[in-house]
Amino acid sequence: MPSTGLIDLRSDTVTHPTDAMRRAMAAAEVGDDQYREDPTVTRLEERAAELFGKEAALFVSSGTMGNLVALLAHCGRGDEVILGDQSHILWYEGGGAAALGGIVFNVRPNAPTGELDLDDVGAVVRSATEDFPATKVIAIEDTHNRCGGTVLPMGYLRRLRALADERGVAIHMDGARVFNAAVASGHSLAEIAATVDSVQFCLSKGLAAPVGSMVTGSRAFIETVRLRRKQVGGAMRQAGVIAAAGLVALDEMRDRLVDDHARARRLAEGLASLPGVTVDLSTVQTNIVVFRPPAGSDFAAASAAFRDAGILASGFGTRGLRMVTHYQIDDAAIDRTLDVASRIFAGRASGRPVAAH
Repeated sequence: MPSTGLIDLRSDTVTHPTDAMRRAMAAAEVGDDQYREDPTVTRLEERAAELFGKEAALFVSSGTMGNLVALLAHCGRGDEVILGDQSHILWYEGGGAAALGGIVFNVRPNAPTGELDLDDVGAVVRSATEDFPATKVIAIEDTHNRCGGTVLPMGYLRRLRALADERGVAIHMDGARVFNAAVASGHSLAEIAATVDSVQFCLSKGLAAPVGSMVTGSRAFIETVRLRRKQVGGAMRQAGVIAAAGLVALDEMRDRLVDDHARARRLAEGLASLPGVTVDLSTVQTNIVVFRPPAGSDFAAASAAFRDAGILASGFGTRGLRMVTHYQIDDAAIDRTLDVASRIFAGRASGRPVAAH
């Protein structure tokens, strides 16, 4: 993205497919995936399963669909999922698991860095009685969006795995940005996935494919997920056209995520140096930066001021604003964003209104 044009930091979902992806899509070998006859989809699913050390994987249209069909496969109607109060499943997926699956949400507090307290989780796992729903799955998120892109430590994941095994429940990981977690932690995708029963991950965020997500797990589990995908209208026909971009994403876009992380850190440190701007640098572990404008500033006005200067950011409620780096954000874009921020917030620590320009 030219640094003189619009700089879109709202999310890593805004990425455009690379030239290699467009070529692969145009040349994709296709068939009817409903009949399991699309060779490109099959290659993508096999590649995903291999990377995550799982028996099988399934291509779905979105991360929301991936989480939904995974929870529907883990739970029956009236069963319970334990999940965090800051989780994407709770906040941004329309209550689909409850609406379509009759699944009960047992909501527990997330720590500022995304973890669920293991003692708390252990205390609320329930067996079905005439009074209680049965806990079937614990849902976690890595990296954690609303906690600022934080990474769940491997030691924590292993302790959670031991707890789940002891209590006889499954673990589902919303790994929309798990590739960022792997790069930041130095652990392989297979090491991370070994601590959970199922993983949903997005091809269309940092990996920059135009559409699609994957669900990975055991072969038997994925067969159930396939049925649930059909039930929610997610089965596709010549889906190799979009799966081809996913294959390029897996092969070519993983290693460069470290650049997104470095730019996010530079952006966060630059924002934190401005008068009155607050950034919790301990949470800037991957490609997400959450910051609060100076006290007394109107967050919507600050967002509008950035927009007027050609910088798009996301409102993050009472937490402030969010900026997300991705492959279309280069060093010059970070320089320009920090220059605009310094002008917007100059002298604003006193609480005077932010002026758009």
